[in-house]
Order: sequence, then structure tokens, then C-alpha cells
Amino acid sequence: MAHSILIVDDAAFMRMMIKDILTKNGFEIAGEAENGVQAVEKYKELQPDLITMDITMPEKDGITALKEIKAIDSDATIIMCSAMGQQAMVIDAIQAGAKDFIVKPFQADRVLEAIQKALG
Repeated sequence: MAHSILIVDDAAFMRMMIKDILTKNGFEIAGEAENGVQAVEKYKELQPDLITMDITMPEKDGITALKEIKAIDSDATIIMCSAMGQQAMVIDAIQAGAKDFIVKPFQADRVLEAIQKALG
């Protein structure tokens, strides 16, 4: 069975890029969210195997959403996505329970490596 993934990013273009990489490699897209508020709701609703989560988003940032999802399900598998120069936020995210991070612009092999590693 394919692993289901929830893609969270405020930029539709970025969601499309990740979705393209994942679907070409046999992953199932459980859903998409464009901010942290939606991410928490969709996580509860869909229970995906993994979440790719942008750090910088309107309404609720990725780190806050990460902490809320981890409070709901301590086993949630979350990979953060960040632009260059957000190292401090990436460290915060890892300390809050993120499994890994990928840097934008996305490179397909790095995205797949991070996801396969996170899913064990």
C-alpha cells in the first residue's frame, strides 16, 4: 500500500512541485493545506503517514502547527520545508519533533530521500 502524504505550503506552486515528485514515485497524496490551521484540521481528518510542512505560512506557521499535531499524535511523521537562511527555525522544528527538513527549491532526490528515511 502506498504511503499517504499531506502537503502543507501556502504556495500552490510549491504544493504542485512536491505532489508531482511524490505521485511519480508511487506515493498517495492524502490532501493539501495552505496554512497551519488547515494542516492541523486535515491531519485529524486524514491521518496521513507523513506531512511535508512549510515553515513560513499565514495564519499559523509550520512550527506552531507541528507542535499542535505532535500534541494530538506524538507519532506523527513531519518533514519541514524551508527556504535558505531559515536555519534557526529548522533547528526549532527538529527540536519540536520534525523528522527532517528539505530546502526550497526542491530537488526530487532529496525530497524522496528525506521521506523514505522518515518513513523508515
